[in-house]
Parts: sequence; structure tokens; C-alpha cells
Amino acid sequence: MQQGTVVGLYIARVRGTPSVSVQEATVLSGKGLEGDRSCKEDNPHQVLVMDRETLHALGLKMGQIKENITTVGLDLSQVAEGQVLFIGDQVTLEVTGSCHPCGKMDAIRPGLQGELQGRRGKHSIVINGGPIKVGDRIRIEP
Repeated sequence: MQQGTVVGLYIARVRGTPSVSVQEATVLSGKGLEGDRSCKEDNPHQVLVMDRETLHALGLKMGQIKENITTVGLDLSQVAEGQVLFIGDQVTLEVTGSCHPCGKMDAIRPGLQGELQGRRGKHSIVINGGPIKVGDRIRIEP
């Protein structure tokens, strides 16, 4: 079992605008983070989870690539589709796959889309909602 810590939470309220950093958020079952533009039923990309280690290795700031949850101590490259992430006391997310970087990444820095191939975090859907906050533990179980 892998474990880590939530070190950042971000909500992108409006398409094309920067994500807003928050200290806590409400995760809605079957939808995503309350107030986020991706918070929709039947969206396989409800929540994007990214690790701070990769962001730092690429010279990026937390929240810059539109992730919702930034972790530390969790090797997301080892997380497979179908695995479950447990956050805090009650939130569970099911990984639906890797996030494929789009051309908008090159607006942050030319060539970033290519640098992020296979490294832009994991998309997930919400199984169990509830409150989450920066500092919560996050773990992966098969």
C-alpha cells in the first residue's frame, strides 16, 4: 500500500481561467469537487490528481497544470486504472486513467505538452464524497 499527503487543492471554476487554491473542499459523490467546472455526472475526468515531485522536476508550480489534488509521497506512475484512492476519513476516488496533456500546456511553456507525456497525473471519478483538506492522508489500495 502506498501512502502520501494532500499538499494542494485547486478548483477551476471557469474554463480558461487559473485554478483557485483552497485549503478544504467538498467532494460530491459521482460528480467531483464542488464548484469545479469538471464537477459533472458521467464525466470520467471528474478529479485530476497530480504529484508535487513531478511538478518540481519540471519546474512547475502546484495548480499550474489544472490538477485538483496535488500529493506528495505518492508515486502516481505506479497507479493503474481501476485502483482506488482513499483520502481523509471518507473520500474515495477510482482512477479512470492517465491524463493526456493537451496543447494548452504549451501556453504555459513551449514544449511542456511533450514533457508531460505520461506524467500529467491521473483522472478519477468520485465513489464516496465528503470533505477533504490540505494535510489529509491519501493512500492507494488495489
